Amino acid sequence: MLYPIGSVVEGIVTGIKPYGAFVSIDDTHTGLIHISEISGGYVDDVSKFVHLHERVRVKVLDIDEDQHLRLSLKALHRKNKRVKSARAYRLPKSEKGFSTLAAHLDAWIEAALQD
Repeated sequence: MLYPIGSVVEGIVTGIKPYGAFVSIDDTHTGLIHISEISGGYVDDVSKFVHLHERVRVKVLDIDEDQHLRLSLKALHRKNKRVKSARAYRLPKSEKGFSTLAAHLDAWIEAALQD
C-alpha cells in the first residue's frame, strides 16, 4: 500500500464543499478531509481553514478499494482537542458534601416504601 493508514502525506486542495475539502495526493490518489476532521474546534466554513490550490499536510485515516483516502488535518494538531483536561473540571471543595442528603435519606426511603 502506497499510503498506509496513519501516514502523513502532502497534497493540493482541489475542491471545497460545505462538508469538506478534496485533496489530490498524486496522479492516482485523491482524498477527502471531512468537515469533522478539519479542526478540533467548531468549523462553520471549511474555506476559513483551507484554500483552493493550497498545499496541505494531512494524516491518512483510511483508504477504500478505489484508492480514495479519508484524511485529517486535526489529527496533526493534537493541541486543538475539544476535550479539556480533567483539571478544568474539578469541583470546588465543600464542607457539607453529601451530609445534607444523608441526614434525610432514611426518611425519604421510609416515605417511598409506604407509598
